[in-house]
Amino acid sequence: MSFFLEKEVEPDFDFDYEELARTVVEFSLEHEGFPYEAEVNLTLTDNDGIWAINKEFRQIDRPTDVLSFPMLSYEAPGDFSFLSEENEDDFNPDTGEVILGDIIISVDKVKEQAAEYGHSLKREFAFLITHSMLHLFGYDHMEPDEAAVMEDHQRKILDALDIKR
Repeated sequence: MSFFLEKEVEPDFDFDYEELARTVVEFSLEHEGFPYEAEVNLTLTDNDGIWAINKEFRQIDRPTDVLSFPMLSYEAPGDFSFLSEENEDDFNPDTGEVILGDIIISVDKVKEQAAEYGHSLKREFAFLITHSMLHLFGYDHMEPDEAAVMEDHQRKILDALDIKR
């Protein structure tokens, strides 16, 4: 797995956020049965940075906690059967890894939401990465039944990693 971390801001978290991010990404890939090596990019920014991206790409004029930019198009969430080494567009030609997508997290929102929900910064950070990884696997939460499935996967991943509220 290739994991790239870009820091537009330097988080002052009380844990090793790079190690935690890598662990959550790797475990999410394993938990969901992703059949290939993958490439995932994570950018840490602030509210202003994510606000600009949210406005440009989603036409939503406010900051958000996390944005996911999947590089794959799924017929069904978590169904990777469409992937084939014959479809070269899904693979990085230099590494042979599937280009899964990009995750962008507002460090400001991690802090705000951890305080609001009464749990640790570590838990909020891990939750946002897990949530975004599931988006990179084709899951969504626009409809109640979709949200229930996605929430179940999130809970199982975080529980397995022993990351509690």
